Amino acid sequence: MDHEVLESIVLLAIVSLISVLQNAFFATKVEHESKNYNGKTFQRAGSSAFERVFTANQNCRDAYPTFLVVLWCAGLLCSQAAAAFAGLIYLFVRQKYFVGYLGERTQSTPGYIFGKRIISFLFLMSVAGILNYYLVLIFGSDFEVYIKTVTNTISPLLLIP
Repeated sequence: MDHEVLESIVLLAIVSLISVLQNAFFATKVEHESKNYNGKTFQRAGSSAFERVFTANQNCRDAYPTFLVVLWCAGLLCSQAAAAFAGLIYLFVRQKYFVGYLGERTQSTPGYIFGKRIISFLFLMSVAGILNYYLVLIFGSDFEVYIKTVTNTISPLLLIP
């Protein structure tokens, strides 16, 4: 594969692979909780602890395709570094959400809200990249440098709760 192509996607690939490991961790927690309650076999019905783990895992899995799409679109169309940074923050927030959901459900709310904000940021980066593409195509005006500067500047603000 071309070195230049790899250079433009390597951070996105790293974040994607970390997210796969996180999903495997969540699935392991579900399996472990099921076996603790039901013995040796995996059963979907179980204790309230199992229900919380299962629901937290399901909620994370429901948002996962959306996360991957906006991560890759933002990284390819706008700024790889800013998208990868936002992706890592999202994975951290998703971990916080998962662990918070295992306690009281109100503990998961900050992680959920923060995750929505990061997904929105990645979505806006994607839209900015698409708009820039059409500005270049139609008018010949390229704002890529400005868009990358803005997104790289704004991405650390995602750390503010």
